[in-house]
Amino acid sequence: MSAAATHEVFNQSTPFTDVNLWQANRPLQDALRFHAPALDIRDLDALGAEAGSAAVQQHARLANLHGPVLRSHDRFGHRIDQVEFHPSYHALLGRALAHGLHGTPWSAGPGAHLRRAAGFMLFTEAEPGVLCPVSMSYAAMPSLRANLALLADWAPQIAGTGYDPRFVPWRDKAAVTIGMGMTEKQGGSDVRANSTRAEPDGRDAWGERFVLTGHKWFFSAPMCDAFLVLAQAPGGLSCFFMPRFLPDGRVNAIALQRLKHKLGNHANASAEVEFQRATAWLLGEAGRGVPQILAMGALTRLDCALGTAGLMRQALTLALHHTRQRRAFGKPLAEQPLMRSVLADLALESEAAMALALRLARAVQASEHGNDAHEQLMRRVLTPIAKFWICKRGSAFAQEAMECLGGNGYVEEAGEGAMARIYREMPLNSIWEGAGNVQALDLLRALRSGSPSPGSRCGPVADALQHELAPVLGAHPALDRLAAQVIGRLDADADESQARALARDVALLMQAALLRLHATDAVFDAFCASRLVHGGEIFGLLPAGADQQAILQRALPLSD
Repeated sequence: MSAAATHEVFNQSTPFTDVNLWQANRPLQDALRFHAPALDIRDLDALGAEAGSAAVQQHARLANLHGPVLRSHDRFGHRIDQVEFHPSYHALLGRALAHGLHGTPWSAGPGAHLRRAAGFMLFTEAEPGVLCPVSMSYAAMPSLRANLALLADWAPQIAGTGYDPRFVPWRDKAAVTIGMGMTEKQGGSDVRANSTRAEPDGRDAWGERFVLTGHKWFFSAPMCDAFLVLAQAPGGLSCFFMPRFLPDGRVNAIALQRLKHKLGNHANASAEVEFQRATAWLLGEAGRGVPQILAMGALTRLDCALGTAGLMRQALTLALHHTRQRRAFGKPLAEQPLMRSVLADLALESEAAMALALRLARAVQASEHGNDAHEQLMRRVLTPIAKFWICKRGSAFAQEAMECLGGNGYVEEAGEGAMARIYREMPLNSIWEGAGNVQALDLLRALRSGSPSPGSRCGPVADALQHELAPVLGAHPALDRLAAQVIGRLDADADESQARALARDVALLMQAALLRLHATDAVFDAFCASRLVHGGEIFGLLPAGADQQAILQRALPLSD
């Protein structure tokens, strides 16, 4: 045997590249068609082709391989407090803004939030790291409504699609991005423990002006053009708008101390900062900082759910692509019974996650473009539920999908190992914007707000959920049983120690209902049997009657 023969490469899968991610995703197409049948989706087709291209995959590899670098000083010793990114990071962020995934929906009319949600999931499959500033820019708009002067000056650029990476004043740019700074060393989720102080500094065209002194332990995307931050003002904990450049063109006193060395999310920069009498403007009422910034946090929680659903979809397609090409014991891995069961189970989880995240996006869409009380309540309740359950399932999903590739899935290979990158990325969305306990407690707060409707013995959340489930009751005995149990537990006396179980059960119930409405019989029946009857504690335990082949063909159609 020649030396060359020992290095012959065979029985390896090809790269999953130059695939239109929109056209390959029947579950997403069906769900979006159900929620918005008249929506123009041509831009999603273009985004799907771009996100699945070899060029974008190369940008994702390079942006992660060559992460951001802090430049605190120039060579002469002057502080500059800038972060330097690889050109691929800017290329990806520019594409995300060009597709309107940041602030564009707020000025684009009905349907824009749903279109953006679908696009956000598609782009996540390309590279989620650059979506941190995209998400925060999208989520900042409701908070900015509390200061109409700031809103008028900044909204056009927040919706702008012409990304400009230069470190220059916002007035010189066609588009800007917005970040956030809440967390401090001593507080974490307990933002009321924040010690950063704000001192009054007069008033101008943007309203009440303050100077802030203190620190932030996590300052996401520090090269954004402005940030929403929390600080202790004379009137209590308040929300402020802090631009990188002041109106007169001077750089604001925001000192970047260091960048976080993170498990994943390597393309994105997360910093520790000091405010050295940095100038900021009050948003809303003094002392109302927490509810003010939570208006932003509620939408970034939506993006945590959307982003995790997108990562699940990416992991699923990589697993399906690999196992359909890789042969073991005489046939493709995907045709081995145990592997087929695992893949079909992953496909169920992926579609259910997408369905719940998109339903939340529909509630955002409806409540932003109308006065629908039902959708407003569903938005309030589904936000913590979707964030909790989808993000909790993400890490287990990524591990199982990685096992489908075996050692090939565990290897980074100079950034080409996308599955390893997904695995490292998955825990972030579960932690960012409040970990599981925070979301479970927020669900209880939603249940305890409001009183029973006239003529009803139930609270408003139970009424809303009954209304939501009415079209699907009777479709499966397990769904009916769980619906009756959950409705009975939705009361103001819910035990905090059981909040996680309640969030899980409402999530599963909503996922089953949504799959009945816009998935296939094979998907709905298998989901109910595996999640509502037997429990889905690990993947690959589908009951014998599940139509696995139909589920897999729907998840990623085989080419003719």
